[in-house]
Amino acid sequence: MPSKSAVHRSCDKSANTPVSLQYEHRRHSHCNCIVCGTANPASLQLRFKKGDDGSVHTVFTGNTLLQGYTGILHGGIISSLLDAAMTHCLFHQNIEAVTGELNVRFFHPVPCDATLEIHARVASAHGILYRLESELVQASRQLARASASFMIPADARVKKR
Repeated sequence: MPSKSAVHRSCDKSANTPVSLQYEHRRHSHCNCIVCGTANPASLQLRFKKGDDGSVHTVFTGNTLLQGYTGILHGGIISSLLDAAMTHCLFHQNIEAVTGELNVRFFHPVPCDATLEIHARVASAHGILYRLESELVQASRQLARASASFMIPADARVKKR
């Protein structure tokens, strides 16, 4: 386990490019994230790409350090991957919101060393509330899916006024 000081080191802003500056700013806001953080040495370092329809996707290959039962990816890891994909879907739309509710359905065991596709999309938006959906797929087979409600935090809404 990395030391507390290593995990909380400053985030690297050098990844900013003119094309993706707003996305990078949003992603930078949680650079110590265990799933995608650039400043967290224990991070899975996932990067999500935006599709033409506003959805996002990435590819992830697990390992035995992330297993629950022998050979099976831990359900908490699966939930975190699905949640992160939905968060990045909002980031790519210049929206920074927090998860208010997360519902995950597990359809099949996920091998801990499998190469997986992760997809997310916005299902609906109403003011400061967003409903998103994500899925974890291996070889065109849906292994798990999630739906979540996200909300723009009160302190972020005040800053916009």
